Amino acid sequence: MPTPTTLALFAVAAWTLLIIPGPAVLYIVARGINQGRRAALVSALGVQVGALFHVAAATVGVSAILLSSAVAFTLVKYAGAAYLIYLGARTLLSRQDAHQTLDAAPRALKRVFAQGVVVNLLNPKTALFFFAFLPQFVDPDRGGVAGQTLLLGGLFIAIATCSDGLYALLAGTAGGWLKRNTGFLRAQRYVAGGIYIALGLTTALAGSEKK
Repeated sequence: MPTPTTLALFAVAAWTLLIIPGPAVLYIVARGINQGRRAALVSALGVQVGALFHVAAATVGVSAILLSSAVAFTLVKYAGAAYLIYLGARTLLSRQDAHQTLDAAPRALKRVFAQGVVVNLLNPKTALFFFAFLPQFVDPDRGGVAGQTLLLGGLFIAIATCSDGLYALLAGTAGGWLKRNTGFLRAQRYVAGGIYIALGLTTALAGSEKK
């Protein structure tokens, strides 16, 4: 069991890293601007569920295996990049009326949630984070490594839920304001689609070095 000091240091470090926008945050922001606060919050929840898989992988050592295999890393990296580019292309090619409401229907929210899970699940940078950052706070002398990893991973996800939720609320609010601007109404799908594609290209071009 990590000491209270270790947990506090980990929480501060995790929060510092999380407030810096990354691919998951930009995905949530794009959803908020395009579909509003509810869709952004659902996206954030989906992203956290995707993170759960990485916590589990780190716990059983799959992350280490993934990072030791160039082929496995490349497959995951390009699968994630292709999915983000697909989302962007679909958004750009949509023919939705500029004045049509963008409030997500229940079925659409389920799809938004699933996409959030996939975006983070196929994000190799998340695996890199749990492999390079989280283990620094694990002390084998304090008990089982698996239990400590699960605890720290759960704490990270709790902090990430708060951080990403704040981004979702801000993006949803800004999106509502921007949608009252007719010029933005016409351009919103290009903004959201462009963000998705940029994220996909960034993921595809990201190196496999540890950061």
